Amino acid sequence: MRARLFAFVLALPGAALAQDTDLELVLLADASGSIDSREYDLQREGYATAIVDPEVLEAIANTAYGSIAVTYVEWAANQVVVAEWTRIADRADAELFAARVLAPPRRAIGRNAIGSALLKGLELMEENDIEGWRRVIDFSGDSVNSYSGPPIAAARERVLAAGVTINGLPILRPGDPGRAMGGLEALFAERIVGGPHSFVVTAESRVSFAEAIKRKLILEIAGEVPPRDVAAAE
Repeated sequence: MRARLFAFVLALPGAALAQDTDLELVLLADASGSIDSREYDLQREGYATAIVDPEVLEAIANTAYGSIAVTYVEWAANQVVVAEWTRIADRADAELFAARVLAPPRRAIGRNAIGSALLKGLELMEENDIEGWRRVIDFSGDSVNSYSGPPIAAARERVLAAGVTINGLPILRPGDPGRAMGGLEALFAERIVGGPHSFVVTAESRVSFAEAIKRKLILEIAGEVPPRDVAAAE
């Protein structure tokens, strides 16, 4: 479907050819004080495992351009680029990116500054030398509380105005009602996500985080939105 659409766009008079990859994807991973060392390792390992998964690589191969560009950033009170922009078109590219995700020490510390994290994601897209057909920020976290930096609403508005989609990966704590009023999934949908084809995929527990990452990456790469009743990872 995407390939046919791409061919149609190229056939249009004066069609722009500036894009050189299908997707610019910023992975914003929570490294704040509420994430302990075990959970921190689960997140890094989850992203590293997901990016080399055969289903994720197949989704990349099936994009209009056959590649994506991705960077991995950890956020807390500050933001740290863990893995620089990497173009991924095959398994070798994905393995290189996975190794970059796993290697550096933890350097994002302190309490949440969500608005700052979202603006960092936008900055990384605006300042790179990549032209993606789509631009997406993949934001994960275990709360929507923000203690410093710009307000979430103002940062979100600026990101969306730039044509960037924000998707959410809430990490539920035991007893969190999820989609119900006041639940983290509902709060992500209300305050964090936005833009064309935006969605929330929920990690129901720390253990299910890796599967939620994989599902979310496949949807983002394919430019699809999950059915509402299966949006949460089991």
